[in-house]
This record gives sequence, structure tokens and C-alpha cells, in this order.
Amino acid sequence: MTDLERARKVFMDTTFATEQAGCVIEAVADGYALCSMPVEPRHMNSLGVPMGGAIFTLADFAFGVASNFDRDVFVSSAADVHFMAAPKGSRLTAEAKQIRCGRRTCLFGVTVTDELGTQAAYLTFSGMKIRERKRPDGGMDCQTAGKDGILKT
Repeated sequence: MTDLERARKVFMDTTFATEQAGCVIEAVADGYALCSMPVEPRHMNSLGVPMGGAIFTLADFAFGVASNFDRDVFVSSAADVHFMAAPKGSRLTAEAKQIRCGRRTCLFGVTVTDELGTQAAYLTFSGMKIRERKRPDGGMDCQTAGKDGILKT
């Protein structure tokens, strides 16, 4: 089973994002996730553009996948969102990248775009570790990222 297949299996129970909003994991790596969501009538506000909450849900899902897949268990402790432009496309993509991961906290940046190249939002998520997870493959996690806590790629 590939990492992508395993990630989809692990996070399929995040039903609000996967079933209600339609979020899908497109790619995953250590400290990274790419997720997408179709833009449908259920996501729109009264102005005919995707609601900020729909955009945030996609970004939050991408953060959750990037910060938790094959890693210690982190939950978001704070988020900062900058809505930049109303997306006009039919699909949104959220790319979550680790900025820093320490022993107890992490920081991720998430860029949300549509398939036309419109940057809809940029978000930062702070996470707090709630428990350790042992990786069966012995791979790198936040505890072994390096003295400065920055993941070496």
C-alpha cells in the first residue's frame, strides 16, 4: 500500500471534511499534504463565491494530514487566515507545508488556490502535540528532525 493510499485510509473518518465538504488527499509526504475539494453549490455564500468556512475546512484538513500522517499526534491550537481573492474555478487545492516542528508545537503554512491559479487564501496553523506516535518504519518525526526542530528534506 502506498503512502497516499494509507493516508486516505487513515483520514477517511474525518467525515466532515471528506464526506460533507468533499475534501480528498492528493499527495502526502513527511510534513506535507496536498488536498483538494470541488467547488459546489453547497460551498457558496450569498455572493456566489465559496464561503470562507469552506476554504478554511479544506486548509484545516490539509494541515491535519500534513501534521499527523505517520507522526506524533498534533491538534491545531491557533490559525490565522488571510483571504486574498475570490476563487473562480471549479476546484480548490490546499498545499500544507511544515515551517517548523519542535518537541511540543508545530507551525505549518497552507496555500489555497483554484485550478485557474487564483490564490484564494494563505493560512498558518500552530499545532500542539497531544501524544506521541511510534512510527513502525523508524522514519523521521518531529523528535528526530534536528536540533533546531526543522525537518531536513
